[in-house]
This record gives sequence, structure tokens and C-alpha cells, in this order.
Amino acid sequence: MTFTPIYKEIRTDMITPVILAGGSGTRLWPLSRQLYPKQMLCLTDKHTMLQNTVLRLEQHDAVSDPLIVCNEEHRFMAAEQLRQIDVKPCSILLEPVGRNTAPAICVAALKALAHDRDPVLLVLPADHVIENISNFHQAITHGKIHADNGGLVTFGIVPDSPETGYGYIKKGPQVEGSSHAWSLQAFVEKPDLETAQEYLASGDYCWNSGMFMFKASAIIKELELFVPDIVQSCRTSIEKGVEDLDFFRLDKESFAWSPSDSIDYAVMEHTEKGVMIPFEAGWNDLGSWNALWKTGDKDENNNVVKGDVLLSDVKNSYLYSESRLVAAVGLEDHVVVETKDAVLVASRSKVKDVKTLVQALKKEGRSEAINHRTVYRPWGCYETVDCSERFQVKRITVKPGAKLSLQKHYHRAEHWTVVSGTAIITKDEEEILLKEDESIYIPLGVMHRMENPGRVPLELIEVQSGTYLGEDDIVRFEDVYGRLKQ
Repeated sequence: MTFTPIYKEIRTDMITPVILAGGSGTRLWPLSRQLYPKQMLCLTDKHTMLQNTVLRLEQHDAVSDPLIVCNEEHRFMAAEQLRQIDVKPCSILLEPVGRNTAPAICVAALKALAHDRDPVLLVLPADHVIENISNFHQAITHGKIHADNGGLVTFGIVPDSPETGYGYIKKGPQVEGSSHAWSLQAFVEKPDLETAQEYLASGDYCWNSGMFMFKASAIIKELELFVPDIVQSCRTSIEKGVEDLDFFRLDKESFAWSPSDSIDYAVMEHTEKGVMIPFEAGWNDLGSWNALWKTGDKDENNNVVKGDVLLSDVKNSYLYSESRLVAAVGLEDHVVVETKDAVLVASRSKVKDVKTLVQALKKEGRSEAINHRTVYRPWGCYETVDCSERFQVKRITVKPGAKLSLQKHYHRAEHWTVVSGTAIITKDEEEILLKEDESIYIPLGVMHRMENPGRVPLELIEVQSGTYLGEDDIVRFEDVYGRLKQ
């Protein structure tokens, strides 16, 4: 079987990070949305979770360029975030549908083997916080020794509290000849508080971090042994996949055939080659608003505050303001999160149930489950300022050197006014230079395009009018980003 290689050459003694950047982060709604999930957000500092996952590997001298596995809908966002930190991935694999971690790791390993080499893969979710980077790097170095010898390594987090929100791994006997590795005795689900306290007191359990290390050939061999259907589907999805700009698109139909399964259930709970490297990390997977409260910097009343927030008699709470003043009185153990189009108020003890609200929003077909008011595109972004049945007003930002697709609409006309920067507008066969405070009208059915030829962002106000204003009223004739009609 021959796969088309899309990699740069990588030294065989190097570790290839596989960053799993899929998922929707529904428990962090309303900040995390389907098209702008938590791994793409700046939740702890000026970098996004994806960026921090890559950056914390920089100082390890045995780590090569990362391989990213992400949702097809997030491809341009992931590529742009890596560009912002001057990281060029060896590949970005696009999942057409979510199938959990076992298929995602399988396609990454198959691609790594496609170029007649067998690197050690370091599998990392893109939404973790790790404060102790030195311990993390040391654990990677220890893990590589066992991965080089054919072991399937998982990293256990030494617990510092009786956490009920994580799964646990029970240590087996210490690996012979190693002072830092244990065999795997059992994987256990999230416990109740009393059981978690027993786990902590025993010293025999670690939190299941979801981070792994193994040779590409070793994990494929175990996947073929335990879940051959996954391997078959993933092989076919790569064979029928295509390169698209800087991405590799897995074949949708083939990948959808794969059973949906985690690597824990599919392999790690059954393999005889499992090894656990425990380490103290200052680790959190930021799975809920309560997790963000735990990891955040707190004021004198134990509150974590982000944005324009005014408090009186508030304790042990998390308050986040994106666009306006949030004022709170007399709250304790609460979460309040404000965005431009939604406000969440919840008890800290109930924030894991936020996902049920997202399910209800999706059932009602509400856009708040999918998008923010600001929607990101490969060329920039737009924000809906106002809308009604027959009109819609947007603020559009186009990145320097970027351009929208050549397109037309069947149901709406558009009027553009440049607020800052310079635009080149294509209107049928005519090309027009538009400067600040100048405007142009695009009638219904006219072919058009907007481009930013300058070195600063182009900002416009767009007023749409017509019988239908949905984003699917776009017929594309040409697009530098390879997008189909949507």
C-alpha cells in the first residue's frame, strides 16, 4: 500500500507530537462554541490552548514539528494559530466527522508510517494546562525509553486532591529496572468523593491524563489486534484522502465507517505492553468552568474575575465579562459568564451540566450553540451588529493580503462602506479601488469579490437586504482557500 507523503524529513531519533485538537468543549459554553471550541480560545493567558500545547514542547530538544488532527470546520483557525507562533506543522489531518481518540491516533500513526519510518509519537490533547513544564519534559524523556522498546506509555498525573471529575489509573508492579515506570493494573471511571479520597490516600492511583507515547508501528499493531475495523476504516480514509492546501483531507465516507472509540477502551485497557509514567504536573484538562476557577488567579474573596466586573459581597465565584459591565451582589460559589449574545449563570457545583443547555439550544436550532456573534473565516472575520427579517448589518475585517471568494447571491443585495484600510472590489467585470469613507452597492445576482491589498486590516460595514439572508446563499466561482459552495 502506498500513501502520498506530505511530511518534511524527520530525524528517526526525534519525537513527533500528535496534537488532538478536535472536540467542541460544550461544558465551557457560552465561551466555547461548536465552530469556536475551547482549544482555540485564550483561557489562561495570551495564547490559545492549542498554541500553549505546542509551545510547552519548545524547550525539549528531542521533539520535532507537530502533526495536528483537527475537525475540518476548524482547519483555517488551527493553521492561523500555528502561524501566529511561527510553528509549521508537518501535517494537519482533517477529520470529516468525530470518531473519538482511537481513530484519530490511528490515522496519525498510519500517516507517520507512510514514509517508511517509525517515529515515536507523543499524543497530547490540545486543551490541557500543565504548570510544571520541567517535570513534563522529564516524563517525556523517561517515556521515550519505554516507547523505543515497544511499550505503550501513558502519563499518569499524581493527584493532589480527591477529584471526582477525572478517571483514574491504578498502578501495577514497578517496571523491572526502572525507577519511574509502572505497569498498568486497572483503568477506573470517575469515582464518587468517598472513593476518590480512598484513591488519594492509597497512593496507588493516578489521574488519567489522556496523554500517550508509543512508536507508530506499536500502536497500529495493537489496534489491529483489538479493533481491526478501526484500522481498516482509517487505512481506506487515507488511501482515498486528498491533499488540500496545507491540509490532508481524510475520505469522509471511509472515516465515518470507523467505530467511535477512545484509545483507552480500544487498546490501553487490554494491552500487555502498557506502561505508566507518573509525574506531578500542575495539570488540569479545563473540562468545566469550575476547573477554570480552580486554576485562575483569585482575589481576596477567592473570586476569579475576567473583564469588566463589579462585585459586592461575592465569594468563591468565577465571573467573566466579554463585552459589557457585569455587576454581582451576594453570590457565593457561582459562575457568571457574559458574551455578546449569551449569559450563563450557574452554581459551581452544577457547571458540568452546562452541556445539557447546549443540547437544548441545538434541538431548538439556535445559532448560540454553533457560533459567536463574531464568526471567523480564513480571510478574517465578521460580526453581526444588527439583523431583522429583511436586513442584516455586519462589521467585516479582512486580513492584509487576504481576499474573499468570487461569489454571488440569489436572495440578497449588499452595500459596503470602508471604515479603515483600502479595498479592491470586483463587481462583474469591473475592478474598483475603495478607500476610507467610500462605499459601493452590489445588486442581487451580481458577481463580486472583496480583497485587502494593504498591510493593515481592512474594516467595512456591510448592510444586506433581501428576502433571505442565510450564509448558505453563496455561490462560489473561485476561492483561494479551496472552499466549496456553502
